[in-house]
Amino acid sequence: MDKWHGFLDGQCALRPNAPAFSDTTGTRWNFRDLSVACEALTAELRSHGVEAGDRVIVLSENCCAAVAALFAISRLGAVAVPVNARMSAAEVNRILDHARPAALLATTGVSEEAAGHAVRLNAVPCEGVWGQLHLALPYPSTPHDDPELAVLLYTTGTTGAPKGVMLSHANMCFGGKTSAQLRDMTEEDVIYGVLPTTHVFGLASVVTAAIYIGAQVRLETRFSPAKLYLALQGGVTLLSAVPQMHALLMQYTREQGHESLQDCPLRYVSSGAAPLDPDWKRRAEGFYGVALQNGYGMTETTAGICATRSLIGDPDISVGPALPGVEVRVDQDVEGGGAGLGEVLTRGPHVMLGYYQSAEETAKVLDDDGWLRTGDLGRLDDTGMLHIEGRAKELIIHGGFNVFPPEVEAALNAHPQVVQSAVVGRRVQGDEQVLAFVQVADGDEPDEADLRAFVADQLAGYKRPSRIVMARSLPAAPTGKILKHKLLDHFAPQLM
Repeated sequence: MDKWHGFLDGQCALRPNAPAFSDTTGTRWNFRDLSVACEALTAELRSHGVEAGDRVIVLSENCCAAVAALFAISRLGAVAVPVNARMSAAEVNRILDHARPAALLATTGVSEEAAGHAVRLNAVPCEGVWGQLHLALPYPSTPHDDPELAVLLYTTGTTGAPKGVMLSHANMCFGGKTSAQLRDMTEEDVIYGVLPTTHVFGLASVVTAAIYIGAQVRLETRFSPAKLYLALQGGVTLLSAVPQMHALLMQYTREQGHESLQDCPLRYVSSGAAPLDPDWKRRAEGFYGVALQNGYGMTETTAGICATRSLIGDPDISVGPALPGVEVRVDQDVEGGGAGLGEVLTRGPHVMLGYYQSAEETAKVLDDDGWLRTGDLGRLDDTGMLHIEGRAKELIIHGGFNVFPPEVEAALNAHPQVVQSAVVGRRVQGDEQVLAFVQVADGDEPDEADLRAFVADQLAGYKRPSRIVMARSLPAAPTGKILKHKLLDHFAPQLM
């Protein structure tokens, strides 16, 4: 079985001195440098008792040290668990309790949030050729017995409880190779790496794809339109981003006195994690001067299911055909089906192994024939293009991140003055807003600022509501169930 880190070994054998990764600390590595850092960190983890099959959390923001940690864990035969350092203490604790990692590495050199978690978890400095990290040893070693398991990526799920998506070495290899081929990547490409490596798109479709093909990645810890503008003027050829990033870049460029990018080598641009609007797509293509590509995937499918290879000016706003080797079908025997519309199912080498230590949750979405139920409604047109008409029943995608309403509702409901709450998404241009509707008791009404402060300690920034509407009651069925589909219309005046 091919291993995920085999891509790095291959580049070291072929092009050891070629540029590989750079970051905001000034670190610049070729493939040999990355390999040396991985080998040293593997030895360090082994000296602390970490074994093959152990889970190792990488609590990080984008930097070279994070990439070294991920591939060091793979070389050790352990399981990498990438976690966004911007998560709250409560969110990180839930993942810790579920994954029970033998070790945790925090990228304290680039992230104040990671440094804060390191202090809270009694982590100690762990510095070497890999850079600045902190190390904690939360649990005794209890190795997992599946050598295929490479990565655990946590998604909250619709229950609010964390679910670890198990991705195999084969999943990661397929995701990286397919992403590189889809984008026609070459070893001459320079990729802007601002999508978090703690999420499947940044991990599989950017980092792994780049290592597979031998391209270089300029890692950016946090998005800034000014930094992206300079990077595009400075040689970046591939950009994968979410709609807000594109919008903010266009606004910044206008502020510099330009309506479009000037004299840059950019050749590929994609926009993911939100539906495309035809007018916005036209404006973006006029701005970049290249076609804007679209796609569809999820954590459980190693990022990719479908993707476009459109020419500039193509009015199609589908998510494209299935990727090579991937099967897609639409099950119309679901609520909301009909007229060609149904739940999107997919099968192939991109589909996860299952949810970590949760056979029951796995069985709900993955059948014995390997078909994964995505929970999304879509239709296939006559040319085989998939059109997504609606997302999973409650999932909100805000800023490219998944937000599950039950988790936000749980945070709000913990406030002593809140009776109940309901959270929904509202589509705005290129994104979705997180809106919260809160029922409070008579004569006992908190203000919005109080509720915002209350949830700030429990939720990552991208999960916090952009608006909180308070009311004495929420629209409900006779059973008492909140009618979420009526909330936006019912409270339209307050949302204006």
